[in-house]
Amino acid sequence: MDTLFDMPEFRKLIEYTVSASIIGVLVFLQSLIFNSPIFADDMQVAHVDMPVMSIDTGQIKEHFLNEYSMETRSKNFDEKIKKKYPNSLISTVGSGVKHIKLTKYYNGRPVRINVVEVDLKLADEFELKPALSSTSNNLKSRRTITTIAKNTNSIVALNGTYFKPQTGVPLGTLMIDKKMYTGPVYDRVALGIFDEGEKNRFDVARVQLDASLKGSGTTIKVNNINQPRMLSTHVIVYTPEWGKASPYAPKYGMGLLVEDNIITKASANPITIPENGYVISGPKSVLQPLLKNKKVKFEVNTTPEWKNVKHIISGGPYLIKDGEVFVDMTAQKLGAIGGRNPRSAIGYTEDNNLILVAVDGREGSSIGMTLMELANFMKSVGCIGAINLDGGGSTVMYVNGKVVNKPQVYGGIPISNAIVLSKKS
Repeated sequence: MDTLFDMPEFRKLIEYTVSASIIGVLVFLQSLIFNSPIFADDMQVAHVDMPVMSIDTGQIKEHFLNEYSMETRSKNFDEKIKKKYPNSLISTVGSGVKHIKLTKYYNGRPVRINVVEVDLKLADEFELKPALSSTSNNLKSRRTITTIAKNTNSIVALNGTYFKPQTGVPLGTLMIDKKMYTGPVYDRVALGIFDEGEKNRFDVARVQLDASLKGSGTTIKVNNINQPRMLSTHVIVYTPEWGKASPYAPKYGMGLLVEDNIITKASANPITIPENGYVISGPKSVLQPLLKNKKVKFEVNTTPEWKNVKHIISGGPYLIKDGEVFVDMTAQKLGAIGGRNPRSAIGYTEDNNLILVAVDGREGSSIGMTLMELANFMKSVGCIGAINLDGGGSTVMYVNGKVVNKPQVYGGIPISNAIVLSKKS
């Protein structure tokens, strides 16, 4: 297709315009400051030692060019990746998407690491989001990462949060396209992915569920959504994604069937979950007041209150918090995942680049990492926020049509969910 300008001439035009604009602004500021009345000759103060503000016009110009010229941004991204990952094998997956293979040594023993780093402004045709293994969004499902990637038209995929091996139900907070599929477990840390235009595209925090049922003049706290019951006193909501029917109610409890915001049935036995509703399960003494007029409203929020969050995927423990190494394994009841193992992690940099990591382990050619080693690695590649994902036998990374690491099971075990970089629909 014909263009009005060739790229070199167009870049010169941009550079000239940006340079002229910067010079104009600086001249205006200088005039504004030094022609101000406070510098007039008739002032009593003859001399004022003012700190000199050093302005690097070259740096400002480069910032403007990097923001407005995709060609320049792409070139800078390429150079940054080369400097950040020396002695590694780097390949281009797509615009703004790099796959890096490297080996590090700990006490003289090797660890194979696969990294994907993404500049999401360059990779603007793709979206980062969690994905369930089931195309029908059934939580009780497990599939290989290759199947998940192909079903979601993804160029990159990494295994996601913990899950119950027997059923495939994710264990921890999972939100996709602003819909909460599962609630938190032990308030473990999660990564929030925000809509374009947000000041911070990513954030990490320990997430608590702030959900309630309102009806008949009463408000009832909801302890979780689509998660295994931990206490008989908890109130849990089961949505159609849980499966065909809710579990039995707890001892001295009952289930309430809600269709189109109206309670239509009460039973202690499993209840078929309708597409247009959900089942509330909890102590009979707590739920009984809702039966007065049978109208109910279900509200779901989180603490912290992440406004405009589009997707959430949990993991644990923290690896990087506020730019510093922070591993709170005991606080998040994750003592069982200590030691040296295969690892998966997700993080983001100060300029909002995404970083996905898969570490091979449990073999002579790659011994795996401790959580502290993984945290230090995430910091070394520039992460200001990062969390550990499910690891061990679940660790598997997919790039451009194939699994690029070496999981213990060839191609990776069937998993519940993944974090994917997929074509925008």
